[in-house]
Amino acid sequence: MKKIKLKQIAHARSGDKGDSSNVGLIAYDKKYYEVILEKVTAEAVKKHFHSICFGEVDRYEVPNLLALNFILHDSLGGGGTESLKTDAQGKTHGMGLLEMEIEVPDELV
Repeated sequence: MKKIKLKQIAHARSGDKGDSSNVGLIAYDKKYYEVILEKVTAEAVKKHFHSICFGEVDRYEVPNLLALNFILHDSLGGGGTESLKTDAQGKTHGMGLLEMEIEVPDELV
């Protein structure tokens, strides 16, 4: 097994939904999507964002796009109009998720 960052096998987009951050993770290939389905759980994402996500994390599968969508509840300090955070709309959360490390079989990468 080899540890890699998600940015090696996927790209991401993110934004705000009130006080929640909405992060889409899109695999570059179907073989990577299968790994992402297994390794990038709501619990793993919650742990990765432990210092900014104070609510639950919901995960939605979007197989036709080889994607997962995560909602990070209570992660924006009140949302765009209330928050004093530098990134009140969660635009950097997608890039943050791509820094998450997962273990994959050696032959996959």
